[in-house]
Amino acid sequence: MTDRAPGRPHAYLDHAASTPMVPEAVAAMVPYLGERFANPSGVYASARAARRAIDDARDVLAAVVGCRPGEVVFTSGGTEADNLAVAGALAATPGTALVSAIEHDAVLRPALRRGARTIAVTGEGIVDLQALEDLVDESVTLVSVMTVNNELGTVQPLGAVAEIVRRRAPRALLHTDAVQGVPWLDVAALAGDFDLVSVSGHKLGGPKGSGALVVRGAARRRLQPILEGGAQESELRAGTENVAAIVGFGAAAELLGKERPTTAERVAALRDRLVDGLLGRIAGAVELAPRRLRVPGSAQIRIPGVVAEELLVLLDDAGIAASAGSACASGAVDPSHVLVAMGLAPARCAEVVRFSLGWSSSRDEIDHALRAVPEAVSRLRAGS
Repeated sequence: MTDRAPGRPHAYLDHAASTPMVPEAVAAMVPYLGERFANPSGVYASARAARRAIDDARDVLAAVVGCRPGEVVFTSGGTEADNLAVAGALAATPGTALVSAIEHDAVLRPALRRGARTIAVTGEGIVDLQALEDLVDESVTLVSVMTVNNELGTVQPLGAVAEIVRRRAPRALLHTDAVQGVPWLDVAALAGDFDLVSVSGHKLGGPKGSGALVVRGAARRRLQPILEGGAQESELRAGTENVAAIVGFGAAAELLGKERPTTAERVAALRDRLVDGLLGRIAGAVELAPRRLRVPGSAQIRIPGVVAEELLVLLDDAGIAASAGSACASGAVDPSHVLVAMGLAPARCAEVVRFSLGWSSSRDEIDHALRAVPEAVSRLRAGS
């Protein structure tokens, strides 16, 4: 193997796992890692300044996701936001929860532990609306369907989901994990009918350890906190706020609000160049979900006869970062629950590689991948 110092790969194609921070977020955070250290719950001037910085970030994020500033509850990330939505809602209003079979584990695990039922998906990785219709009744108090699947990049039909749930279970709360959707889509329009919306900073150019849950209207009265302590974040998330992370999250969200359309168009062209090039160079390679159903940065490819984890080792040696399925499941013995839910056999699940692009992706990175990936596949198929 090549002896390379750790650092940025020659081609970083794992943005769905984590996106590099935008320089604006880094610059915004630096003062709050040093001299602006005050606790925002204090009453003195420096504490009030920290509080204003949090509120400014809250205003920005509210504009991006389409809610009132007071409806934004900052958390430590998307996982905590999902947990608060699921566990907090079911604790306050016990009943049946329905979650799509391809949700992130941050939704699936707390939901299934509380007796939730799963909604089937199609072979294209889209929630089956008839299956949802068949499951929903007045006993349902929570329905969670993600905006964009983290492994496939498929955009879910949130409008149709909301219509079914509002008609058949009017007292149910609607939650969407929008972590993978915010970087690419107008979540304000797509999830406007949802009571609870989870977002994460490090998927849109902000820092890790930053996230938020949008809590709209009646949901605020029907949500119990999962952390107990102080009265921070409208008494829904106890603990001193991570001011630096929140400020960085806000800076990244502000930039996203300005640049998302142009970034999405540019990245979609790069993604198409990558996928078309790999399909043309690797015999038998196929895309898992139609491109028209996916966000611009997402590509999942199955390469018959090649174990994805073995391919990733060679790609890492070539300076390419990618993943097998979701990053959270990487290295697991069991096949991806998302791919299984789509109807893929376990042996085929092991042949799937996820390439994901983002704001920092460049043509040079794509061209490097187009040279290195087919070469690595050839080596594995030849047994070398």
